Amino acid sequence: MIKVGAINRLTVAEELPFAWLLQDTKGNQTALLANVNAPKDIRPGMQLEVFVTYDEDGQLAATTQTPKAKVGDLIKLKAVGVTDFGAFFDWGLERDLLVLKRDQERPIAEGLEYFVHIYHDEESQRILGSTRLHYFYPEKIQAEKPLEEKQQVSAKVYAKTELGLKVIIDDYYLGLLFHSEALTKLKVGDSFTGSVKQIRSDGKIDVTMHQAGHAARRSLEEMILDDLEAHGGLSSITDKSTPEEIYAHFKVSKGAYKKAIGTLYKQHKIVLSKTSIKLAEK
Repeated sequence: MIKVGAINRLTVAEELPFAWLLQDTKGNQTALLANVNAPKDIRPGMQLEVFVTYDEDGQLAATTQTPKAKVGDLIKLKAVGVTDFGAFFDWGLERDLLVLKRDQERPIAEGLEYFVHIYHDEESQRILGSTRLHYFYPEKIQAEKPLEEKQQVSAKVYAKTELGLKVIIDDYYLGLLFHSEALTKLKVGDSFTGSVKQIRSDGKIDVTMHQAGHAARRSLEEMILDDLEAHGGLSSITDKSTPEEIYAHFKVSKGAYKKAIGTLYKQHKIVLSKTSIKLAEK
């Protein structure tokens, strides 16, 4: 059976005036491969790896081009055109991916990038995109994939709101990272490892960039000392470093880092300068 919106291995059945007829292993379904996309050595009986979509008439069409994503994928794409009925995105094929007005979370601007979920609309026989991710990803905890508070998760930012950043959690759930829980500046497309801050009474999920588990239980002061030991007693990450540099190294906010090195300084365990931190001589 041919899978629309995916790579299929099909057999070349016969040559037509302007295309080649391909069929599945059982010969039950066929798709047309235009001559312009056919390999030079194509011949009946040959098997080809092709991506199957639809042509303008709603008939199955094959291409040897490989798109940036397939049906069921979530991918960041650039809008290359906007009309009254929808927006078009470059997804690596000759025909751009259409995101209808009904499938737009908010109005799309040409030239900007958005996270798009690709789906197969069997009723209209089209492969379409959607930026309304809540149509395809649950916002509330599901029994088949439980999450617990303080559980470590991977998250990716897909949109910004006044409250915070909308994220997709473990490629499955939608959640929210409040601005107060962001330890560094994030933009759409950025990924981070965090933990579940809370599961609300309505089942929706809030995440935090603070780590949970063993790494979080270790004091930040211990982590800083261990890092200094591992780098010959010297570090260029100071209280003057950017929040992004500090988070990338220690996964904490700049405020927490400054407080920790202040504590270590008062304990005479480190020596501070404008450009470095050194382990104090014992």
